[in-house]
Amino acid sequence: MEIGVVGLGRMGANMARRLARGQTQVIAFDSDKAARDALGNEKNVVCVESLAALATQLAGEHVILAILPAGAATEDTLAELLPMLSAGDTLVDGGNAYYKDSMARALKLSQRGLRYIDAGVSGGIHGLANGYCLMLGGTPKSIELFEPYVRILAPAPDTGWLHCGPSGAGHFAKMIHNGIQYGMMQALAEGFALLTARKDLEFDLGQLAETWRHGSAVRSRLLDLCAEILQEDDALERVAPAVADSGEGRWTVQESVALGVPTPVITMALMARFSSQGKSDYARRLLAMMRTSFSGHPTTTTITRA
Repeated sequence: MEIGVVGLGRMGANMARRLARGQTQVIAFDSDKAARDALGNEKNVVCVESLAALATQLAGEHVILAILPAGAATEDTLAELLPMLSAGDTLVDGGNAYYKDSMARALKLSQRGLRYIDAGVSGGIHGLANGYCLMLGGTPKSIELFEPYVRILAPAPDTGWLHCGPSGAGHFAKMIHNGIQYGMMQALAEGFALLTARKDLEFDLGQLAETWRHGSAVRSRLLDLCAEILQEDDALERVAPAVADSGEGRWTVQESVALGVPTPVITMALMARFSSQGKSDYARRLLAMMRTSFSGHPTTTTITRA
């Protein structure tokens, strides 16, 4: 088997490695030479210096897996790549694109005789060893053509992947998956914050997390990560209390509003991330000033009035 892989960041490079170690010939490209060089010694991987070279080296009907950030990076790369593809080729978008963009892209490509799969991918940096969870949207024929590669990428050939439905379904499922993840992460973080606040009870947070991993109702991959983190450093004093959001949580909340389906846990988890980024600082300052104005309680800084 042979596949093209475009985008050799942490996720794309490891997916290329897993495919190659599953006896697939991988033709790989990234605009960053360092990323290409890092993969250059992998057996069954050939790194090329341009998209044109990638398209030229792939034989027969091409299957190309793009692992690129949603937005401009994906749009610009596909605009360059599409003229090099022919009817019958299959493009798999493994980035976390907005599902409506994926639906529009599928229609556009189908009008040119190209097949398109929107692939929601979960597994992160552990996917190389453990496999990736794959949520796929597209036509049955498109999925059939990509299935041999999916069976290598997944944790096991028959588990950890699903043809979710038509175009857009894969990225929609991944969007909701990430929204759920926001809520689960927030709950774990808040729980351990409560535990650490009771210094008098002398919890060993790492050992408690490890205990919960076995037989408890909250055991999960996220709890596994908590156990690893807390056993190494349960004070976390070297870590800045700021959490980024990559977009999927926002899309999930927007979808809940559009559909009229309440998602209070996911929404509040997203708001907590915004707050950690300093986006609630102004509101907090104004709250402090209002409290001072009506009650006379001092703020934590000197108030100067004209």
